[in-house]
Amino acid sequence: MPKPLELVDVTFGYETAGTVLFDDLSLRFDAGWCGIVGANGAGKTTLVHLLAGQIAPQRGRVISAGDAVVCPQRTDDLPADLETLLDDGSGEANRLRGQLGIEADWPRRWSTLSHGERKRAQIACALWKDPRLLALDEPTNHVDVATREMLLPRLRGFRGVGLLVSHDRALLDALCRRCLFFEYGAVVMRPGNYTEASRQAESDRDSARRAHDHARKEQKRLGRSAAERRHEAAQADAKRSKRKIGRKDHDAKARIDAARVSGKDGQAGRLVGQIEGRLRQADERRQATRIGRERTLGITMRGTPARRDALWRTAGEAIDLGGGRRLELPELAISPEDRIGVRGPNGAGKSTLIERIVADWALPPERLVYLAQEIDRRDAATIMDRMHALPSSRRGDVLAAIDCLGSDPQRLLETGEPSPGEVRKLVLAMGLAREPNLIVMDEPTNHLDLPSIECLQRTLAECRCGLLLVSHDEPFLSGLAGVTWTIARDPDAASCFRLRLA
Repeated sequence: MPKPLELVDVTFGYETAGTVLFDDLSLRFDAGWCGIVGANGAGKTTLVHLLAGQIAPQRGRVISAGDAVVCPQRTDDLPADLETLLDDGSGEANRLRGQLGIEADWPRRWSTLSHGERKRAQIACALWKDPRLLALDEPTNHVDVATREMLLPRLRGFRGVGLLVSHDRALLDALCRRCLFFEYGAVVMRPGNYTEASRQAESDRDSARRAHDHARKEQKRLGRSAAERRHEAAQADAKRSKRKIGRKDHDAKARIDAARVSGKDGQAGRLVGQIEGRLRQADERRQATRIGRERTLGITMRGTPARRDALWRTAGEAIDLGGGRRLELPELAISPEDRIGVRGPNGAGKSTLIERIVADWALPPERLVYLAQEIDRRDAATIMDRMHALPSSRRGDVLAAIDCLGSDPQRLLETGEPSPGEVRKLVLAMGLAREPNLIVMDEPTNHLDLPSIECLQRTLAECRCGLLLVSHDEPFLSGLAGVTWTIARDPDAASCFRLRLA
């Protein structure tokens, strides 16, 4: 039986940030897959690095489950073990290479591979090592439907402790027995797959709201009672004072002395003390049931159709994809109000086509909003520099948009390296001030958390300009695209892909 993985009273925060990410956090992970879900920038990847021993807590202990492998979210770098996997003649290595379509020349042409192909190589290397702890950070980013179908049985067969950081609801439901939620500043483990655990999370939130409302009403009621008792106590103080009694009114003075001896004169004051104690307890109960701020997500992008017949066109051509492969295009055009979805397998040239269209774009840059499939660390740093260089009012608008997309703008300001999801949100937020004629997005749902994906889909549905989307997220694509460009391998030429209209 694999050893469990544990955090014991762990505290951790980055020196560049002004807040602590985890404070006295204790968790236990047994064998099987645990989903880790939450907003971009909440600390999911940091938690994985703590659990894998890649960073050390400031306080507390991590009790290891054994050797650990983390499959990263980014696909920038060639996996260190890819060439060793390719040289391994064992049956397991052969099966992995075959099932995930890993080719012998991939290390040599890593820079020309699609991000979906790179992701397959990362996961193949991670599974080949067969560690006690396997952490996959957004494993279905970039991958096509066929790759997902290949991955699922391989991941189901893993027998160690599995950590799955993902916004892929179908994958979380298929694999996970429990889910760890990052929500409103808390980290909560719940049993069940994502759908079951989410249902419990909503029930917990409803219970917390009811308890909080009850505690708040009780506090108000006791506050009114305390005010009444204070008034009664003040009146009692006035009655037992001898200052306004005449010198010769010995009977009135005797009654006051008798009340003092019997203790009746202090009853109102004692009642005030009792009810103020109950009021303090009610405030503590209200504080204990306080729920985090629930963001209402929503952004607006003001697009307008261009005043021209076509935004881009080609009479038909072949695009070189590298490695002896090519993409054959028919006659194509993008009209001002077209909403086009591009489908196709990994490595078929979708991103290369998008980059070609963006490069041929003839209108001013402010008329185009472009979100690339992947933003590497260097480009992310450049985007952050541009944000910091904005005038304060404009920067405030961008940070407000980040908040409306479900991430913490203060954390974004403090971080030295934003998460890939935060970078994508930043690109979107900085594009809001434009009035584009065309929005081009290559795998826009990669790295984004679930509420942000839904928010983005609503925004794009309402925007009136042209739209060009590449995505393996079928519900997202079918909800927005009216025209489909499908890229598929030519059955008569293995190195050739062809685009057809539908």
